[in-house]
Amino acid sequence: VQLQACGGGLVQPGGSLRLSCAASGIANINTMAWYRQAPGKQRELVATITSGGSTNYVDSVKGRFTMSRDNAKNTVYLQMNSLKDEDTATYYCYATALGPGLYTYWGQGTLVTVSS
Repeated sequence: VQLQACGGGLVQPGGSLRLSCAASGIANINTMAWYRQAPGKQRELVATITSGGSTNYVDSVKGRFTMSRDNAKNTVYLQMNSLKDEDTATYYCYATALGPGLYTYWGQGTLVTVSS
């Protein structure tokens, strides 16, 4: 059971990156999300996507980030455009799954550094 996130790296302000998160060994995945945590700050919710594809974003990334999912591959993506210095953070993938109860899973982080 794991969430494998990748795609982070160093990018200049104004640039783009695409994060991916693949889920394996998890049945009945429901909502998935991306969180991020900048140095010295609390982890914050960036974007969510339901099993039906409905998305929500934190105000600071609206119009710049797009979250999508491929249910056949159990994979979500975060397309990040017009990146700013303040987007620098470790990005974490998160998933919920339905079973006898509600299960939650975290992936390992992938570091995004926006710097000139």
